[in-house]
Amino acid sequence: MIELEGVPELIDPVMVAAFEGWNDAGDAASTAVAHLDREWKGEVFAALDAEDYYDFQVNRPTVFMDGGVRKITWPTTRLSVVRIGGDKPRDLVLVRGIEPSMRWRSFCNELLGFAHELGVELVVVLGALLGDTPHTRPVPISGTTSDPDLARRMDLEETKYEGPTGIVGILQEACTHAGVPAVSLWAAVPHYVSQPPNPKATLALLNRLEDLIDVRIPLGELSEDARAWQVGVDQLAAEDSEVAEYVQSLEEARDTAELPEASGEAIAREFERYLRRRDGGSGPPQPGGHATADGGDGPSFRRDAPGGRPRPQKPPKPDSGDEESSED
Repeated sequence: MIELEGVPELIDPVMVAAFEGWNDAGDAASTAVAHLDREWKGEVFAALDAEDYYDFQVNRPTVFMDGGVRKITWPTTRLSVVRIGGDKPRDLVLVRGIEPSMRWRSFCNELLGFAHELGVELVVVLGALLGDTPHTRPVPISGTTSDPDLARRMDLEETKYEGPTGIVGILQEACTHAGVPAVSLWAAVPHYVSQPPNPKATLALLNRLEDLIDVRIPLGELSEDARAWQVGVDQLAAEDSEVAEYVQSLEEARDTAELPEASGEAIAREFERYLRRRDGGSGPPQPGGHATADGGDGPSFRRDAPGGRPRPQKPPKPDSGDEESSED
């Protein structure tokens, strides 16, 4: 039985979730939820029992010193709540954790229990996958749902994916079966520079979330971080002619594919976002593979770049027949 005595009655709540691991290339999705929690000063009100869902040989607990006392932080999933003020106040329930090692159905049922008790009207799960996308172009964001009516109302794709899935896909389906409207937003991260952080992908996810739930998200230093990240990758790619040539081939393929999308409607969306920000003013990993555009594991991280900058990985031979698609 879930009891939420310390949580006030929420206003039009939306649950936003992200999980470290296979669904979180470049840590883009988990960083997006962490950004929301930090900017809006979220208050944690619940944490799932780590013993129920995590293999501690896979996700190790960490020991730290607090005032001379040794303490342990256990890997888990925590829920916090933030209130967005303004003319149309509403609340967000933020779910941030690690993809569970086991008992996924129980894990999803427990999260859905919180959603039901809090009166959540929509669940948005953020994810990031590795894809054949150039770092020099806007980050592709795909929004998917299993609900045909929701897809029409919110201008989303109805998911047709078949293949291996992660906790993002499982949670979305659990919501659908429970009658809770659910959406997944996926950022495509360049596979040749997959190590975290990727502030450009995080920023793209937050911009899409902003449009989806019609709120203004304070970005803090994220826009500048995204610009600095791209400059750093530009410099590193320029040092390797093979990588530079590969990036150019991805740019040409992307520009050709997206030419029909350079429509008045797309331009209008960007202009509307600009006006909202101008008028609103300023407001306050697991090692290993990640989900890829074809559902398989991607390249492992490389952390050997000088000064902590991302180091582009050697590209595979381009395949002109590849098309990017989200996992779920």
